[in-house]
Order: sequence, then C-alpha cells, then structure tokens
Amino acid sequence: MKIRVIATTNTKNFMDKNEFDKFSGIVAGVCYMKNTFEDLENQPETTIFKRAERTKNDGHHSVFDHEYISLYLENVPKFFAMLLNNEKVYTTSEKSARYTQMQMEGVEKFYYEKWLDILKIKIKDEYGKYPCMTEQKIEKLAQENARYYLSVFMPTSMVYTVSYRQLNYIYNWLQNEENYNSKITQKLYPYAMEFCKQLKESNLIDEKLVDGKGRNFSMFSDISHDEYFGDVYSTNYKGSLASFAQAQRHRTINYSISMQKEKEFYVPRIIEKDEALKNEWLKDMQEVKDLFPQAEIVNISERGIPEDFILKAKERLCTHAQLEIMEQTKNTLNKYIQNVKNSKLKEYLLQYSKGARCTFPDYVCNNKCNFSEGVNLTRRI
Repeated sequence: MKIRVIATTNTKNFMDKNEFDKFSGIVAGVCYMKNTFEDLENQPETTIFKRAERTKNDGHHSVFDHEYISLYLENVPKFFAMLLNNEKVYTTSEKSARYTQMQMEGVEKFYYEKWLDILKIKIKDEYGKYPCMTEQKIEKLAQENARYYLSVFMPTSMVYTVSYRQLNYIYNWLQNEENYNSKITQKLYPYAMEFCKQLKESNLIDEKLVDGKGRNFSMFSDISHDEYFGDVYSTNYKGSLASFAQAQRHRTINYSISMQKEKEFYVPRIIEKDEALKNEWLKDMQEVKDLFPQAEIVNISERGIPEDFILKAKERLCTHAQLEIMEQTKNTLNKYIQNVKNSKLKEYLLQYSKGARCTFPDYVCNNKCNFSEGVNLTRRI
C-alpha cells in the first residue's frame, strides 16, 4: 500500500498538520469574536495555537472538520476501501472493476477469464439483438459479472477526501483490536496497520483528536433491526459483497452488514436458469471461497427516509445500473408500497413504481437506452 497527499483545502502547499491546527484555531474563535474574522487571522500565533489546543482538550472537534485532505491510495484492498466508504464524511473516486480490467493472478485470473468468455457468449446470444448491446457494452457487462470471482482484497486505487478530524477518528478506530475479531477483518488487519503507519509518517495524526463518544466503524453491526416502512424505513436483505459496495455509496442511507455462518454465493441472472452453467459457477466458486470473492452473500441492513430512498432509486432503477442493486432497490420499493400505512406517502412512492427512472415524473433521461427489458426492470443482465 502507498499513500500520498495530493491536495488539501489549505491555501498553502501542505507541510504538516500545524497548518490545520492554525486554521482550526482561528475558526474556533468565530463563535465568540467581538469584531471581524480578519481580526482573528491577525492574532498572535501563540493565541491561535493555544485556542486550538484548548478546543482539542475540550472535545469540541468540529472546527477540525473545516480542513479536508485528499489522499491517493495505491494497492489498497477493495475491502479496506469499503470500510472507509461506509462512513459519512468523505468523497471517493475509486478504480472500478465494472469498467476496467483489474490486475490479477493465479486462481482469480483463471476463473475471471473463463467466465468472462462464457458470459460474453451468453449475453450476446440473449440480448445481442438490441441496438444498445454493442460489442463494447457486452464486454463491460461480462466484466461486471466475471468480477464476482475477484477477492474483496483485490488491490485497487482510489482518491479519498476526508476531513482532518474524521481522518484522525478513523486512525484511532483502526487501532481498536476488537475490530479484528472475524476471519475477514483479521485479514484486513495488516493493511489497516500499514495505513496508520503511513498516516503517522505523513504527520497527519494528532493524538488528541480522538472520538470521545464511543463511535466506531459502521459497516459491521451486531444489532438486529426489525423491518419497518413509514416516515422512516428499515429493511433487511441478502446481497453480494459487490452489491453492498455499490449500495453504501448512498451516504444519506445507513448500511451495515453481517457475515453468514455458511458461505453462499450470488449467481448472475443470465445463467441461473441454465442448471449446468449455474452448477459450474457454484462449483468454481468453491475454488476461491477462502479468498472472500465479491460474490459472497452477506446480510445487509438498510435504514433511511423515503426521500433519500427515492434519490437512490433515481440512480439504481436504470438499465445502466448493476443488476443486483437494481433488483434490491426495486424489491425495497415494492415492500415499502405494500407496507406503508400513510396514504400520502404511498401515493408519493407509487409514482416511482412504473419502471426504470426514465418513467419517473421528475427525472429526465439524457441517454435513452431503448431497451424494453431495461425500462420495465425485467432484464437478466
């Protein structure tokens, strides 16, 4: 793993965290300032830094959220990216296994390439008649499904932008040994320690910026949530690790997962009705099961409010969305409509139940697919 600071919101070239402390020390004076912000900027540095230290000691850490850091992470495991991406205060741009060929070797490379070829043929045979299914599109869809064989520890690259405070909180959560009590998190441990080491070496860590409210990573949860559909909603379903990585990017919605005791794997819709291919897919999955392939099924908890769910639907109920998350979103919408008692809320939701987002009353599609099975949400790829 390699970490590089590529940008900060500080107007100067980043040298060390003292720049953040100084700015946050100035901002900390705004609530009580008698005159102008410029007067705070012109105060002696000793006054500014003293205020910053006092704010740290008092636990009033929000002023340290004004500074943001952009890190470029190379050779970071996909699962570590998922851990970071489940937190709310961040922006990330990550290399996609849906659209690019990842660097791989060994058994993963063998089965990825095997199923890439099989899937291209299946997709072309079933959907090649549609004008939108170009050779390039078929290639991308085959990649999207073949990547289920890739481990969630497959190295990827990403730009990760986060506040100074949040980065320090994450650093401290990563130090908590209780976060590594399962097989999958134990495998994550050495990468987490390397991440912490490089943050420390980059002088981005302040030992006083520690979360004092008992928070921790939100991705794993031992709490079992009941299903409920009203002014807020809570639902539970099973999905692959790949689909969870897609879902958690909707940061206004709360997501958590728990691992299943018995391993189970997602089977692409395009092959599930072909018993021979389905059995071959599951047999091949046994060869990579100890690598935590992205096809591994987990228990997913999703909680939010209806307005944010509809924002999710405006992205995921689409021909171009990953099929698995499209189906999960469609199923949640249907359950919401069936179970909600508020008539106005049901009426609000019903207007989004006629098909893909291009059928929504308040969405304009600028890239029409003219793919009927995509518009009516019955596609199998």
